[in-house]
Amino acid sequence: MTRSLLDLFPSLVRRDRASLTATLIAPPIALAVAILLNLLLSVAIDRDPATVLHAMLLEPFLSRASFSEVLLKTGPLLLIAQGLAIGFRARVFNIGAEGQFVLGAIFASAIPVWFPQATGGWIWPSMLLLGAVGGALWASIAAFWRVRLNANEILVSLMLSLVAIQFLYFLLLGPWKDPNGFNFPQSVLFQYDAMVPTLIPGTRVNVSLLLAFAASLAAWVFMQKSFMGYTLQVGGMAPRAARYAGFSEGRAIWLSLLIGGFAAGLAGAAEVAGPLGQLQRSIPTGYGYAAIIVAYLGALHPLGIVVSSLVMAVIYIGGDNAMVSANLPIAVVRVFQGVLLLSYLIAVSFVRYRLAWPTAARNPT
Repeated sequence: MTRSLLDLFPSLVRRDRASLTATLIAPPIALAVAILLNLLLSVAIDRDPATVLHAMLLEPFLSRASFSEVLLKTGPLLLIAQGLAIGFRARVFNIGAEGQFVLGAIFASAIPVWFPQATGGWIWPSMLLLGAVGGALWASIAAFWRVRLNANEILVSLMLSLVAIQFLYFLLLGPWKDPNGFNFPQSVLFQYDAMVPTLIPGTRVNVSLLLAFAASLAAWVFMQKSFMGYTLQVGGMAPRAARYAGFSEGRAIWLSLLIGGFAAGLAGAAEVAGPLGQLQRSIPTGYGYAAIIVAYLGALHPLGIVVSSLVMAVIYIGGDNAMVSANLPIAVVRVFQGVLLLSYLIAVSFVRYRLAWPTAARNPT
């Protein structure tokens, strides 16, 4: 009998039960593969791999200043990733956290921009709350289009990020531009009471890191202990069963996107009220996109995301170090992040599936 060419290659067959050991070692294997490929890329562009490895993975831990910057970046990555992971587990893919992060920064900045002389301990908590609301409102646009018009939330949320950035530029080049800022596209400097309190003296680490850890605990309780979290997980794993049980798909979409937007907006507010101290054109930092990698590298589990956010923060700071000490292009750092996600997706595929080789064809007698 004649066989097609595709019959000569193995196919993926879903395993009856994924191994817990394989699930746990998949992220470290993916990280090791990504590091190896990054070193090979460094050799290909004529960079010393030993210097690159030392700068990217060791230097962030060798000084108090460097490690404090790692903790500083861990906060927003952890916040955004925990919010996104809830939606991802419900199969609601919010790819627009970057725009929600920007809107959170804009909403939070409204208080010190409009009331620069205001004082009191109420200012920075109000900024964080207002920023979180701004991120949720921006995400609600994607939720409305998905539920009412059946638009793809991936495309809508992603395109809204571009709109958010243009809105930021409009404000900083127009009504919110600092008149004494030497024509730079930035807002006025925020007053002292508009700044999030420092957590570790002598560093830029602030209490938003504690908020990120509190959000991680809340995410675990919500997904593991609450009925609503259970409905989201069922809707993601078995949509037909969820509909049969009467779980509302529209409610799951709204809740997933609002939670993701709330977390991203909170992170954006903490960014302008923390290390920046003003609204700047450089506020789109890429945290919203990097948090997608963080969420998946942490296996969409709150505890795993805590670890993966620390790993990604190390890559951020290590990449900055490597650009200085090893003359490494910024593109290589971004390739490293992408390869890390790709390596993890491949690794987890072999955790959930196995290769099934075709049986040899037999000619009829």
